[in-house]
Amino acid sequence: MAGAKNHEYHILPPSIWPFMGSASALTFTSGMVLYMHELPAAGVVLGLGIAGLIATFYFWLGSIVREAQAGDHTPVVQLHLRYGMITFIASEVMFFVGWFWAWFDFSLFPSELTEVVGGVWPPAGIHAVMDPFALPLLNTLILLCSGTTVTWAHHSLIHGDREGLKTGLWLTIILGVLFSFVQFYEYAHAPFEFGGNTYSSAFFMATGFHGFHVLVGTIFLAVCLRRTYLGHFTPRQHFGFEAAAWYWHFVDVVWLFLFITVYVWGGWGAEYH
Repeated sequence: MAGAKNHEYHILPPSIWPFMGSASALTFTSGMVLYMHELPAAGVVLGLGIAGLIATFYFWLGSIVREAQAGDHTPVVQLHLRYGMITFIASEVMFFVGWFWAWFDFSLFPSELTEVVGGVWPPAGIHAVMDPFALPLLNTLILLCSGTTVTWAHHSLIHGDREGLKTGLWLTIILGVLFSFVQFYEYAHAPFEFGGNTYSSAFFMATGFHGFHVLVGTIFLAVCLRRTYLGHFTPRQHFGFEAAAWYWHFVDVVWLFLFITVYVWGGWGAEYH
C-alpha cells in the first residue's frame, strides 16, 4: 500500500524470543537453586537454562541485526532501543550496588560483627591481601586504555574512518582479553580462598562478577568487529556499536570503584601478598 511506511515506526512480526528468554532465565535460576541444594536433576535443569539463554542471545540479537540492516530501525525505534540499553545498564548498576553494600557493611562496622570478622577488618583469618599497586593497578591501566581505544573507534565511525574503527575495536578487544588473563592469574595466586570468610567471599563475588561483565563486553565488541568487516554501521545509524561502547564504559567505571574501595581502601593496613 502506497505511503504505508511514511510513519516513524515500523511494526514487526511478533517474536518468540522474549518469552523464550524469560523461560530460560527461570529455568537457569531454578537449576542453580537445585544445584546449591544438591538435589536430583540439577545438572539437567541448569544445562537447559544455559542452553536456552545462549540460543535466545544468538537468535534474538541476530533478528535485531537483520532488522537494522533492513532499515527497520527508524529514529523512533533507535530512541527506544537507547532507553532499553539505559535501563539495562541501570539494572546492572544496582546489581553491583548490592556487592558494594555487603563490602561496606562488613568493613565499616567490624565491631558489630565480632563473631563474623573477629572485630577487625580485614578479618582475623586474612593474613595477607592483594597488593593494589601490583596486578590490580596494571589491570586498571589496561581498562583505562581500553576506554580510550573504544572512544577512538566510536569517533572514527562517526567521521567515516572505517580503518580507524577496525583498529580501535581490535585494540579494545585485545586489552579486554589481556585484562581477563591478568585477573585469572591474580585469582590463581591469591593468598586466600573463596568462601573462607566475609572478606574473601565479598572480594571474589564483586571482582568475579565484574570479570564476567568484562568477558560479556569483550564478546559484545567482537560481534561489532565482525559486523564492521561485513560493512555494517554508518555514521548516522550504529546503535549496536554505541550500546557496546556504553556497556564497556560502564565496566570501566565499576572497576575504578572496585580498585579504590576493595583493593586500596578495603585492604588498608594489612600485609600485602
